[in-house]
Amino acid sequence: MLDSKLVASASSNKTVRLWDAATGVAHRTLKGHSAMVWAVAFSPDGKLLASASFDQTVRLWDSATGVARSTLKGHSDSVWAVTFSPDGKLVASASYDQTVRLWDSATGVARSTLKGHSAIVWDVTFSPDSKLVASASRDGTVRLWDAATGVVRSTLNGHSAIVRAVAFSSDGKLVASASYDQTVRLWDAATGVARSTLEGHSAIVNAVAFSPDSKLVASASYDQTVRLWDSATGAVRNTLEGHSALVSAVAFSLDSKLVASASYDRTVRLWDAATGAARSTLKGHSAIAYAVAF
Repeated sequence: MLDSKLVASASSNKTVRLWDAATGVAHRTLKGHSAMVWAVAFSPDGKLLASASFDQTVRLWDSATGVARSTLKGHSDSVWAVTFSPDGKLVASASYDQTVRLWDSATGVARSTLKGHSAIVWDVTFSPDSKLVASASRDGTVRLWDAATGVVRSTLNGHSAIVRAVAFSSDGKLVASASYDQTVRLWDAATGVARSTLEGHSAIVNAVAFSPDSKLVASASYDQTVRLWDSATGAVRNTLEGHSALVSAVAFSLDSKLVASASYDRTVRLWDAATGAARSTLKGHSAIAYAVAF
């Protein structure tokens, strides 16, 4: 969210929860999806929240009131990921139907469908200037697309297994990808050349995020940890331990001071990004916590 005062989490119990980031108190529970909710994202101005569900839809909610604003229908299978463009004009969703869809965030109208992956598209994100869309797929690749035309700019090959997640650095220079091969790769966004491989997790890497200041990369793993890496050197800064099950998602606050992680242990944890110290544990979901967003 714009001021990072709220944390949103998504669960297999078909709901989204909004929490106070400072106190850990649950504000409200958003109900409406008819199947598990896999991903959540705030709009750049913090006024909207998007949620992606196995019910094949994306929902847009008023983050202040919790009222559903619109339901985006068009995917023919489960929707795994959702994000807003940094300029707030578009919503991108990634699906089991092997496509990425771009929607007008104001009207909910579908703008384009990006086709090219040969398997499930697990994750999607925009470049900071909103001109590129990056998608991560079970086919083992990351694709970079022109957001205006839907044309593929480049395909990033190098992982030896499924690519589960993708993120842009806030300066737009790097792309990070997380894989079932237990690594995170950093790529040059302009050329598509691999810059470094971050190794250390002992299981599937499920999620990846850059801090807003681009100095850190956070990765979440089936090994029940979150790792914080120096984006320039690839060195591990901290390993965040505390979850009792695999970590499904990770996100930074907009001031880069907090890291949030969601886990199959049904909790969301907030950590100090500088020290790695645990700040609070958000409990309340009655099922798996799949996703988290500030």
